[in-house]
Amino acid sequence: MASLKRSLDSDPFAANISSKVYVRSTKRGKVQKIVREVYLRQDIPCSSKLCQSCLRSAPTDAAGRSTPFVLSEAPAGTSVYQQGHYLVPDTNAFLTAMDLFEQSAAFYDVVVLQVVLEELRNRSLPLYNRLINLTKSEDKRFYVFFNEFRLETHVARQEGESVNDRNDRAVRKAVAWYAQHLARTGAEKVPAVVMLTNDRDNLRKAKLEDIPACSLADYVRQLKDGDKLLDMIPETQDQDVVKERRPGDLLYPEYFSMSKMMTGVKGGLLHQGTFNVSPYNYLEGSIRVPAFPKALLILGRENINRAIDGDLVVVEVLPKDQWKEPSTQVIEEDAITKNENPDAGENEALVSERERKALQEEVRRTHGKTTEGHAQPTAKVVGVIKRNWRQYVGHIDQSSVSQSAQQGRKQDTVFVIPMDRKIPKIRLRTRQVAELVGKRILVTIDAWDRGSRHPSGHFVRSLGELETKAAETEALLLEYDVQYRPFPKTVLDCLPKEGHDWKVPQSLDDPGWRDREDLRGLLICSIDPIGCQDIDDALHSRPLPNGNVEVGVHIADVSHFVRPNNAMDNEASIRGTTVYLVDKRIDMLPMLLGTDLCSLKPHVERYAFSVIWEMSPDADVVNVRFTKSVIKSREAFSYEQAQLRVDDGSQQDDLTKSIRALLGLSKKLKQKRLDAGALSLSSPEVKVQMESETSDPIDVKTKELLDTMSLVEEFMLLANTSVARKIHEAFPQTAILRRHGAPPKTNFDELADQLRVKRGLDLSVESSRALADSLDACVDPSEPFFNTLVRIMATRCMMAAEYFCSGTQAYPEFRHYGLASEIYTHFTSPIRRYADLAAHRQLAAAIGYETVDPSVRSRGRLEAVCKNINVRHRNAQLAGRASIAYYVGQALRGKATEEDGFVMKIFSNGFVVLVPRFGIESLIRLRDLAEPEPQAEFDAETYTLETSGSRAVKVELFQKVRVHVTDQKDETTGKRGVKMELVKVC
Repeated sequence: MASLKRSLDSDPFAANISSKVYVRSTKRGKVQKIVREVYLRQDIPCSSKLCQSCLRSAPTDAAGRSTPFVLSEAPAGTSVYQQGHYLVPDTNAFLTAMDLFEQSAAFYDVVVLQVVLEELRNRSLPLYNRLINLTKSEDKRFYVFFNEFRLETHVARQEGESVNDRNDRAVRKAVAWYAQHLARTGAEKVPAVVMLTNDRDNLRKAKLEDIPACSLADYVRQLKDGDKLLDMIPETQDQDVVKERRPGDLLYPEYFSMSKMMTGVKGGLLHQGTFNVSPYNYLEGSIRVPAFPKALLILGRENINRAIDGDLVVVEVLPKDQWKEPSTQVIEEDAITKNENPDAGENEALVSERERKALQEEVRRTHGKTTEGHAQPTAKVVGVIKRNWRQYVGHIDQSSVSQSAQQGRKQDTVFVIPMDRKIPKIRLRTRQVAELVGKRILVTIDAWDRGSRHPSGHFVRSLGELETKAAETEALLLEYDVQYRPFPKTVLDCLPKEGHDWKVPQSLDDPGWRDREDLRGLLICSIDPIGCQDIDDALHSRPLPNGNVEVGVHIADVSHFVRPNNAMDNEASIRGTTVYLVDKRIDMLPMLLGTDLCSLKPHVERYAFSVIWEMSPDADVVNVRFTKSVIKSREAFSYEQAQLRVDDGSQQDDLTKSIRALLGLSKKLKQKRLDAGALSLSSPEVKVQMESETSDPIDVKTKELLDTMSLVEEFMLLANTSVARKIHEAFPQTAILRRHGAPPKTNFDELADQLRVKRGLDLSVESSRALADSLDACVDPSEPFFNTLVRIMATRCMMAAEYFCSGTQAYPEFRHYGLASEIYTHFTSPIRRYADLAAHRQLAAAIGYETVDPSVRSRGRLEAVCKNINVRHRNAQLAGRASIAYYVGQALRGKATEEDGFVMKIFSNGFVVLVPRFGIESLIRLRDLAEPEPQAEFDAETYTLETSGSRAVKVELFQKVRVHVTDQKDETTGKRGVKMELVKVC
């Protein structure tokens, strides 16, 4: 019930206070009254430069300055609103077509209502962040109007009214007020105030209330040259039409209601989890749920039921007699659905004839071998809790383009093939087919109707011609959601005014020296990859009189420059990490900080955060302390330079001796970790050599592992572990830590069986120590690479490491399985990782250097930070690998070479080969061996594929093979990559 808190007679401002009383029961059965007050004002400005009244009464800050007005005095007109207009979009408009508002061709002078901004933040944080960026753009003129706090536009929720209906009513009331308010300005041309929405009910009510309102499509049609923008508007599905269809027209089963799904999950009849598509078979997916030790298999279109990779879904387990083994066949969507008609949506069968034949072929090749004892539980998707839909990069499938479309017919339907093979083809209606064929384009999925075999979407923009460096690089960044746009002015304004001239203060009495140790006299150096500019860390060692050694790790003091909750901090928290591509770096922080003021460059004084240990000659830690400091690095070595210096016996200077001492201690530290069960895993790592002037790739080399790399790694691990203990001790509920969960034993079932069958080796997974020991034993005397191959395959069985807030897990769950450490965090790379910056702030508070900022203690905020940086960290890794794969393809362009490879996976119609030199793997299909495709027998029990006829070969798992490697443009994804042809089996 609504009530006023105070009597109107006793308080003249009471009429401007809106209160609401909520009654709720506590867990103990007590009734609580919660009163929420909103203080309503009449001085919140409209921000139109036409309005002198608001200009005179606008609130000012302590310095007497008011916020500059945003909305133009002469806004643009349209064919309908020729006098000019302001736009007021509702939440629906931003949710469905944010790309439109970011266009430079239109959508200026936009009023963003507070109610819309808050609803958007609750519905989609990425879209909210994009809208916030628009409000900061001086060109676009987007103004946030706090309608909930202005007396004339505040709307109280009515009894029985839904939250959505109340919010829509608030939007309409704000639009009506703006129109009345501007009419009183007496301007010669009063702009129209137009509500934008694709919500039909909101449009209907606006027209009844005589409020100017448009759908997005109707508005865009009013714009000059608006035809191209029409492609960017999602097609709204008419629900009434769906209901009127005959049951036979609906290809997919109907989803369960949300209440039915939640009841089923709670009762254990249904299961919830993330849907993952097989990278080799688009008709097979899986979902991990706690109730089953192995992943549930989801096979076929009907059971997948419109789920897309990454969706949070609810599944129902099928009866045991329908449980099956995972597919042994490679089934690629492009090969099966080529030449499909994009206009045949309503008349198509759910399972095409080609798909049915492909599945029958698998049964024939596996020779009807029994699956008894190997079958996995299967399930079907009965609903989607949360879609993982995003913007997708792809290109138009040439086979779906009609002749009339190429000649420029008004609107046509085509298929877009996403770069990500796990995403199904997207049906797209566009007026620009002729211009977009052969281009990389960005599209969004809007809907997946039960009557269509494919999802439908809309065009966002073109990135450029396929295979051009600019288009392919931007495509890669968009595909992995890397925030690559330039830093906004608000962020750059946070940088030191001195710019590159900033220096550590000379006077020790300067506030910058407060509680800092002067470590400029120590022999400190950095050791990094060649060409490293953002130097996060440096080290020193020196002997102590008692026979022990002092060792210091000194980390760039980024937190001195990036203050909590300012624009730079917010931007860094969104970006999460620096992304390293072959030819460029997408920075988390502006270059002034990352490559200069924070970077621990040699021969200049820099602020640092130091971890200093006293260690015994056996590398046991006697004590540790943490301090803010000022350092002056003596040298910036590359790994190679440091290794040469260590190995050169003639070098006997103090700096070289200190590096040798560090190397000796690092080897002992590593041995202690390995003895404790730390894993030594592996992944294919290569370096692409670029031509210095053109930046074109010219060669690919395998990265060489040097002792100096291990030296740096060991002390960074030790620093991270030491800091983790300290911040957890100070903040047991909110320390930002990093954990690596123990993988389920079933993750290793397949690899263990492969090693046992093919090599007679046992893989023990009882503990990380047992796994480490058994990996060490996986040796083939005749093939040195075999052990590395097994470690690569074992790495893929692991869980992903993740950041977390300490209060969300029990202490035993803190453990980092791979490092065999009870507690761990990231502290040593704050220039390039936001997690490290947060750890710096917590450590500074833990040692009493500065007061505890609320951002360091807010568990809710830190949990949100962890969730974001986990995604960003993963995406950065994937983007880096994709960049290497792209440049390897470019380096091989026009070249051919023969290389050794190793069989990593075998299917009934092909096998996967890893070529160590290039660090890449590729599928060789049976149809690639000979024409016509040779007959073959596949033995799943012994992981053997044997062909007959003109190309008779026997391929086995782990086998060494010789392959012919060339470059090839993948017609499906449009990406240039590597093509392998089998030369011989070794």
